Amino acid sequence: MPRDTLTQEQIVRTAIELLDEEGLDGLNMRSLGGRLGTAATAVYWHVKNKDNLILLAGDRVWDEVELPDPEAVGWRAAATTMATGLHAMFSRHPWLVQAFGSHLFYGPGKARHDDHSLAVYEAAGFACARADRAAATVFTFVMGNVLGASAAVSLTRRLNRDGADAEALIQDAMAKATEVAMDFPRLRARLETPTATDYAAAPDKTFEFGLQALLDGLEGRLAGTAPGSPPGGASRRDA
Repeated sequence: MPRDTLTQEQIVRTAIELLDEEGLDGLNMRSLGGRLGTAATAVYWHVKNKDNLILLAGDRVWDEVELPDPEAVGWRAAATTMATGLHAMFSRHPWLVQAFGSHLFYGPGKARHDDHSLAVYEAAGFACARADRAAATVFTFVMGNVLGASAAVSLTRRLNRDGADAEALIQDAMAKATEVAMDFPRLRARLETPTATDYAAAPDKTFEFGLQALLDGLEGRLAGTAPGSPPGGASRRDA
């Protein structure tokens, strides 16, 4: 593709596809240029470098998260939809979770999401710093929940690139972990049930259960019924 017909939009969209397939380590200007049908040097006319490209790609995917109106559906339904959408977005793009450890992300996509998230918790009754804490708590829960799956994707890619049989190595590690776990009564009881899978497997609906439990706690703080909640729920700015 000639340089004068190439656009930043095309580059970012193709970079996201490459990142989804190959991860952070698989993104380089040569492979990206090959997908675009152009020389790697042409890409530099539209993006500064690889870090700038990751920043642009990382901001673009935030547009995939639905931003429901809390006034129309209620704050809790809006919070659930946003957290579920964020979880799905991170699951589609596991490289983004990994990139949070090495890049500072900003841009209109993330800002739009963050601003709407604050609006949801303000609609619930959290004021000022308390809305920030509520939004940050849910965000941290979502990211933590997808971290294991993101790490597994990264590990599998690394092992495959090294020429190893990733699936066999992971299964062997899980078998050894299960063997160790059998020495502990509660773990053994769960692993010996007919529906047990492997030692690292999370129970079904773990994310949904955790999210609703977290929102229960936030709702309890608003009502003044949760442990540690201030009298009057949202009446104290710094609670």
